[in-house]
Amino acid sequence: MTEAMDAYSRIVTTVADRLLPSVAALSVRGRRGTGAGSAVAFTEDGFLLTSAHVVAGAEHGMAAFADGRSTRFTVVGADPLSDLAVLRADTAGVATAELGDADELRIGQLVIAVGNPMGLAGSVTAGVVSGLGRSLPARDGRHVRLIDDVIQTDAALNPGNSGGALADSNGRVVGVNTAVAGYGLGLAVPINATTRRIIADLLTEGEVRRAYLGVAGMPVPLAPPLAERFGQSEGLRVVEVVPDSPAGVAGIYLGDVLLSAGGEKLTSMQVMQRLMLGPAIGSRLQITLLRKGALVDVVTVPTRLGTRS
Repeated sequence: MTEAMDAYSRIVTTVADRLLPSVAALSVRGRRGTGAGSAVAFTEDGFLLTSAHVVAGAEHGMAAFADGRSTRFTVVGADPLSDLAVLRADTAGVATAELGDADELRIGQLVIAVGNPMGLAGSVTAGVVSGLGRSLPARDGRHVRLIDDVIQTDAALNPGNSGGALADSNGRVVGVNTAVAGYGLGLAVPINATTRRIIADLLTEGEVRRAYLGVAGMPVPLAPPLAERFGQSEGLRVVEVVPDSPAGVAGIYLGDVLLSAGGEKLTSMQVMQRLMLGPAIGSRLQITLLRKGALVDVVTVPTRLGTRS
C-alpha cells in the first residue's frame, strides 16, 4: 500500500511541478461585472486557453502566474458553443503546457486538475476519469449546442477552476475544466481533434465558423442486416426539419433515418455537429438515409450558422 501511494504521489507531484508554471489565475472585468477563473499557456508567444464563460462580455483582464508575474491579456476569440476561448498575454516566455488527446482516455484513469479555485492560486487536485462521452449544453444567444465527449471526473473542482487544466499522468492537458455539476462531480471540455480545430479557428480568425443544416435527430438502433452492411449499430432518426433549411431543400423528411454524411457514419448528433465546422459551409454534403425501407442519397449544401434570416 505504501509503495502504491508513493507511486501515486510521485505522479501527482511531477504533473503539478510541470503544469503549475503554465496555469494562470485570471481577473476579469466586463459588462457582467467582475469575475475570476483560470487559463493555461499553450504557446511560447503568450497564447492562453480558457473557458469562454470565464471571459464572457470582457475584452481584456489580468493574468497572474505562479512565478509572481502579472500581465494584462486580451481576448483573441471566444466560442460559447464549445465553452473555449483563446487569450493573448502581453508578455511572452511563460512556461507552456503540452496539449494531449482526450480520445485516448479510459474510465478509471488518473487525472490531475490544476487551477485557482475560490481565489486560491495554484491549487492541485487529483482523481479519476469517472465517465466519458457526456454531453454539456452550451448556448450562444438563441443557438444551443451540445458539447460532446465531455470528461467527467471526481477530481475536486470549485468556482475559479473553470479554464484550468485537466491533465493525464504524463502532464498533457486533456481537458479544460468548465463546470461543477454537483458535489463530487466535475466536467471538462476535451482536447481532441474537434476542439483543436476550434482552438485553431479562434487563434487565426477570432471566431468559429459553423455550418447550418436545419435538422435534428435522435439515435435509433438499425436492424441487424443493415447494421452489418454499414458497420454501425445506430443511425439518426429525423425528428425535426426546419422549413427552407438546407436539409429541407435537399429533401430530408421527418422519420428518415440518417446513416452517413460525407462518408462519415452518423451514430449521434455529436458526429453531425463535428461535421458542421467551417469547411462544410457552402460545400456539397452527400447524406445517405433510410426511408421506408429504401436507401436514398441526397445532397445538401450547408449554409453558415447565423447568416440566415
